[in-house]
Amino acid sequence: MENTLNPIQRFFRSESVSGILLIVATIAALIVANSPLAHYYHEFWDETSLSFSFKNFELSKPMHYWVNDGLMAIFFFLIGLEIKREILTGNLSSVRSSLLPIFAAVGGMLIPAGIYLALNYSNDALLNGWAIPMATDIAFSLGILALLGKRVPLPLKIFLAALAIVDDIGAVLAIAVFYTSDINYTALLVAGGGLLILILLNMANTRNIWFYIPVAVFLLWLPLLLSGVHATMAGVLAAFTIPAKRSILSQDFIQNIHHNLGNLEKSQHKESRFALSRRQFESIENISDQCEKVNSPLQKLEHSLQYFSIFIIMPVFAFANTGIELAGGNFLAGETATLPIGIILGLALGKPIGITLLSYIAIKTKLADLPKGIKMVHILGTGFLGGIGFTMSIFITELAFKTGGYTDTAKLSVLIASVIAGAFGYFILRAKLKPVQ
Repeated sequence: MENTLNPIQRFFRSESVSGILLIVATIAALIVANSPLAHYYHEFWDETSLSFSFKNFELSKPMHYWVNDGLMAIFFFLIGLEIKREILTGNLSSVRSSLLPIFAAVGGMLIPAGIYLALNYSNDALLNGWAIPMATDIAFSLGILALLGKRVPLPLKIFLAALAIVDDIGAVLAIAVFYTSDINYTALLVAGGGLLILILLNMANTRNIWFYIPVAVFLLWLPLLLSGVHATMAGVLAAFTIPAKRSILSQDFIQNIHHNLGNLEKSQHKESRFALSRRQFESIENISDQCEKVNSPLQKLEHSLQYFSIFIIMPVFAFANTGIELAGGNFLAGETATLPIGIILGLALGKPIGITLLSYIAIKTKLADLPKGIKMVHILGTGFLGGIGFTMSIFITELAFKTGGYTDTAKLSVLIASVIAGAFGYFILRAKLKPVQ
C-alpha cells in the first residue's frame, strides 16, 4: 500500500514546495517594487527587450512578454498533459468518479463569475475581469492542504486535485474564447496546419518527443503568437497530441526484465572492470529498451517538466507579475471599488459557496457519492482552498486589463482574497479533521 501511494504523496509534497517558492517570489517582488530598486525592476521586465530574427522576420518583445507568452506556454503544456492523463486514467476517467469534482468546479466558476458580474455589470471597462475570480491555484491550494499533514485523508486530496484540474479546463476555455484579440487568419491557418502535423505524428505512433517539439514551437506556438489567439493555447493543444499509450504492458515488462536479469546473472563470472561482455551489454540494452516501452511519452514528459515548472516557471512568473506598488489610499473606495470587491468576494466567498453548493446538489440527487471518510464540512474547507486564485487569476488579470490601469488593483485583490480564502480553509480543516494517532 505504501508503494502504491508514493507517487501521489510525492506529488503533493512537490506542490507544497511550489507554494512556498511562490510565496517567496511574491514577497521578493513586493519588496523590490516598493523600494528604491523599483525603477530597475520595471525597466527590466517592461522595457528590456529580447529579440529573435531570421532573414526578414524579427520578433522583439519585452521580458515580461516572454514570461507570460513563452514560459507560461510550457506551464500550460504541463497542464494539458495533466488534463489528458486525468481524463484517460485518473480521477476524470470514469463518469461516476469525476462527477463530484466536476460539479464542484463548475459551481466554483459560475458563482464567483456571477458575483463579479453583478457588481461590475454597469462598468464596461471592468466587465472584462469576470474570469479572474474563477481560477484556482493548484500549487497553493494543495500546498496549504499539505500543511495539515497526515490528518488529511487521501480522498480529500484527490478531490481537490481533480477539482483544480477541471477548474484549469474552464480557465483554458475562457482564455481561448473570451481573451482573444483581433484574429490574423493566415497565421491561424498555419497554426492549424501545425496542429494537424502533430495529430498525424500521434496517429503514426511516433514516440520520439523530438519530432513534436520543433513542430509545436515553430508551426503552432509562433503562429498562434502572431494570430491574436493567446499563445499559451499552443501548450494545451500540443499536449493533447502527445502519445499516452505504452508500447508494452507491465506483465510483459516484468517477464522481459526477469529474462534479461537472468542472462546477466549467468555471465557474472565473465565480468570485467573495464568493459561488459557482449551478452551483458545486450541484456542491459534490452532492459533500457523495455523501460522506454513500458512508460508513455506523456507520462515521461509530465514527470520531466514538473520540476522545471515548480522551480523555474512559476516563481519567475510570480516575481515578474506581482511587483505591485503599494501606494497610499483606499483602493476599496471610489468609482472602481467594485473591481477589488468583486474579485475578493468572488474568490473568498463565491468559490466556497459554489463548490459546496453544487457538491451538495450532486450528492443529494445521487449523481455523485461523498468519498468515504469525507463530510460536507470538509468540502466547505476545501472550497475555501479553491478560492486561492493566485497564478491563474493573475495571469487572467494580465489578459483582461491590458489598458486602463486596473492591473495592480486587480492583482492586489487576488493576493488579499487568496490569503483570506487560504486562512479560512486551513483553520476549518484543521478544526474538523481528526489528528492521526
